Amino acid sequence: MADDSLVVLPYEGSFSLRETLKSGQLFHWEKFSIGELDGFAGCIGDASPSFIAQRDSGEVLSFSSDRERVARYFGLDHRIGEIHATFPTHDPVLTAAIAYCPGIRIARQPTWECLATFITSSLKQVTHIRAISMTLRQRYGVAHRLGDHTFYAYPDPAALAAAGEEALRHCSLGYRAKSLHLAASAIASGAIDLDAIEHEPSLALARERLMQLHGVGEKIANCALLFSAGQWGAFPIDVWIERILREHYRKRVKGARLQQWAVKHFGPNAGYAQQYLFHFARKTL
Repeated sequence: MADDSLVVLPYEGSFSLRETLKSGQLFHWEKFSIGELDGFAGCIGDASPSFIAQRDSGEVLSFSSDRERVARYFGLDHRIGEIHATFPTHDPVLTAAIAYCPGIRIARQPTWECLATFITSSLKQVTHIRAISMTLRQRYGVAHRLGDHTFYAYPDPAALAAAGEEALRHCSLGYRAKSLHLAASAIASGAIDLDAIEHEPSLALARERLMQLHGVGEKIANCALLFSAGQWGAFPIDVWIERILREHYRKRVKGARLQQWAVKHFGPNAGYAQQYLFHFARKTL
């Protein structure tokens, strides 16, 4: 690494590294220590491993050479005050959710890695999603060393397309292997242009294009756009969000009507509100 000195990364408002890592967005970061500083390390895309740590004081540190990559990935550049200002003024449920986990940030992951991870997450618990991600990385990803530990990048579409559906089934994917293989093949062949989708300003059009992939429904498409493309208007609805909207907002509609209500109610940064509500619901309901 060109510069492995540690530097402090600035951020606005509240930030919690642990809450962000445990909020259901990220699944491959591992505990790692540098000297007496305990933190986490992992690959961002196909780059060599990055390191991030947070002291009890709130101070966030990373390698000098990684400062921009890590800050963008963990959303340290987000103007949290401006985001919160777009939320509904009188919403005691969202207010309670933010108070419960104020330090969560929306990550900005590499698009393919994020999309593929959520394709493999269907009906899986966080521990299972992590296990699948780590298996795929170790079998088909590029290895990188940091200290005496080996970290693995997420395999690119070409690697998973070449692996084949049957081999992917042996990574505990089950029926998800078909979806992952077909998605990887479509992207590797150029039939689907992920870069164009990531930079598509229209959320509806970006979501529509992602949903052309086998196994990618509205929820997975919204997850990929929210956690990788910076589309904070995306509002994924899973069982936890549906439950909190039903029990605390008294919403009885489902599907598209529930989606429309949520986006209208929570505003242009509805996805950020969703993440506070999601973590709040999982930990308290």
